[in-house]
Amino acid sequence: KVIENTQRDVNIALINELSMIFNKLDLDTVEVLEAAGTKWNFLPFRPGLVGGHCIGVDPYYLTQKAVEVGYHPEMILAGRSINDTMGQFIAENTINELAEQGINPINAKIAVFGLTFKENCPDLRNTKVTDILDYLKSNKCQVVVTDEWANLDEVKKEYGLDLVDLDSIQGYDAAILAVGHEAYTNFTTDDWQRMLTEDGVVIDVKSLYDKDTFSGISIKHWRL
Repeated sequence: KVIENTQRDVNIALINELSMIFNKLDLDTVEVLEAAGTKWNFLPFRPGLVGGHCIGVDPYYLTQKAVEVGYHPEMILAGRSINDTMGQFIAENTINELAEQGINPINAKIAVFGLTFKENCPDLRNTKVTDILDYLKSNKCQVVVTDEWANLDEVKKEYGLDLVDLDSIQGYDAAILAVGHEAYTNFTTDDWQRMLTEDGVVIDVKSLYDKDTFSGISIKHWRL
């Protein structure tokens, strides 16, 4: 089990690093990965946050044992390092996209959709969405979080957060789709125009939407 989770962690880290490179090259990661997927032996991993109680934890058990016997595991730790920076990478790009839209990131109203570590479950263990929240708040953004799967009391106890109802999100400068809950997959253009300002930004961490969804409106769509 430890080996399997470590393998997945390293594979996701590779795709996360590719997404960082593609972002610099102004390439759409999803489109590049779909093209790569035309090769029969391509492994279909996607970029994203790596939290939870397995993939984000088990590699450390293996690396600790390796160090105990005198071996420094470079690849495994490099993968862990990359995956642990993804929250900040997403938050930095949120701020950049706001600025490009002419919106001052300071005091910008940002709604984060999802707090659990994976879609359609209430499990909050080792969620990396909090890395996004911490970075945005440190840059003086006004951030709210919605997640109807998460337990309100547990969120308050573990993270000191008060979740807001999805219906209350209106007129925000940015929306970060941090978790791929099913409820977040069918927003219409009218929904987006209600939830965001005219030149708002959608940060689509899980690539839930095609770029065509936002054609014809001024809302900016950025995919990890």
